[in-house]
Amino acid sequence: MLLPPKPRQLPLDLGHEPGFTRDELIVTASNVAAAKLIDQWPEWPASFMILAGPNGSGKSHIASIWAEKASAVKVESASEDVAKAGLNVLIDGLGEQPIDENALFHLINATREAGKYLLITSRRWPSQWPVSLPDLMSRIKSAPMVEISEPDDDLLAGVITKLFADRQIAIENTVVRFLVSRIERSLATAQKVVARIDRAALEQQARVTRHLASSVLTEMDLAQKTLDF
Repeated sequence: MLLPPKPRQLPLDLGHEPGFTRDELIVTASNVAAAKLIDQWPEWPASFMILAGPNGSGKSHIASIWAEKASAVKVESASEDVAKAGLNVLIDGLGEQPIDENALFHLINATREAGKYLLITSRRWPSQWPVSLPDLMSRIKSAPMVEISEPDDDLLAGVITKLFADRQIAIENTVVRFLVSRIERSLATAQKVVARIDRAALEQQARVTRHLASSVLTEMDLAQKTLDF
């Protein structure tokens, strides 16, 4: 006699947002230079600093920590209004869209003259930014740059463990290492994977095991291939 299938529980979306505080930042070889950048503020070597690295490396997390610490305003692009405000400024993700070169040039000068600071993050090296204004390029070339690498194994493992802990889920190290060896090296991907595994565990009323994690990754991979097709 076949047993009826185990009922699936409808999980509630409790809005688990990753923490963006210095205490929650996991530091390993891949991001230690970036961590030092925010720890050393305001003893920076210049008023204008650049943090560059690939997608998913944690640039926004680190930049958000600095913005909180420095009471900086976060903007998507430079503007005359921001330059006139005389504030510490964070531009997160410069170089993906056309740049208002005159506004950025004035912002760099304005923050320095006001004794304030400007932090720009980008996944592109400054030499690849769409800039043609000679004076602006000179300012960019003279700005100290800190590089952040894609997450190494230790960082990815630490983040995955913390993401599960934030959801009150005790996770075995074998499952963590399995995920580290299988997923894209991106902190954003880690957040998505943990959320899907948590949801699957609630639906199935099951523990988070390597088997469950594997089935979720397979499901996500098939879904992505369907979208790509």
